[in-house]
Amino acid sequence: MRYFFEIAYHGGHYHGWQSQHNAIGVQTVVENIMSKIFRTPLSIQGSGRTDTGVHCEQQFFHADLPGEFDEKKMLVNLNSFLPGDIVIKSVRRVKDDASARFDALERTYRYQITRVKDPFLQGLSWHYFKAVKIENMNKAAALLLGEHDFECFSKVKTDVNHFLCDVKKAAWVEKGEHLIFTISANRFLRGMVRAVVGTLLDVGTGKITHKEFVSILHSKDRKKAGANVPAHGLYLEKVRYPSRIFI
Repeated sequence: MRYFFEIAYHGGHYHGWQSQHNAIGVQTVVENIMSKIFRTPLSIQGSGRTDTGVHCEQQFFHADLPGEFDEKKMLVNLNSFLPGDIVIKSVRRVKDDASARFDALERTYRYQITRVKDPFLQGLSWHYFKAVKIENMNKAAALLLGEHDFECFSKVKTDVNHFLCDVKKAAWVEKGEHLIFTISANRFLRGMVRAVVGTLLDVGTGKITHKEFVSILHSKDRKKAGANVPAHGLYLEKVRYPSRIFI
């Protein structure tokens, strides 16, 4: 029987979601715990990857489990074994062909910036002290909406078949001493959000013009875009699925 698990984690101690041979990903930790609980080797598939150090408020993975179980008791059991920086928030039965990765309709990421040094946000928000014009960044961010080729914002070595993404939302808001960028799309490329944020900040500081941002977007050249911002300011905020996959 297939189940969807909703998970959240602090990414500071992990090399992203994906299992790796030479580093610890969140997927590996969860698979090991679940295999011990169910006393059988289990593999899980997440809705997508996150980079090293990126946080997650809502991610989903699916797993095929041997039979039914008490979902509330299983949540307590799982969370008692998982480390403090990982939590399973819910579990739900889905159709046997449902996929956490391929059935996802939309993913939302958030990037958090603090304008003042705050020790209580260390590792949770990026301290960026340069003055920016948020209206210029939002004007450029609006150009990201719709379906475009985002190769200019993708890591060079990647195994995707194409670079098309359909962006539904891309906007900055200012809350006191905090700048928050939110972007939603049907899919994201490796390193895409951090590169987008870095390039939009270049627009905000006046390092590049609006016209130059347009040129970068059409260039398909990662070298022309801005630098990746630090991972610890980035959060996978939400993943949306069609109701038809749930039982």
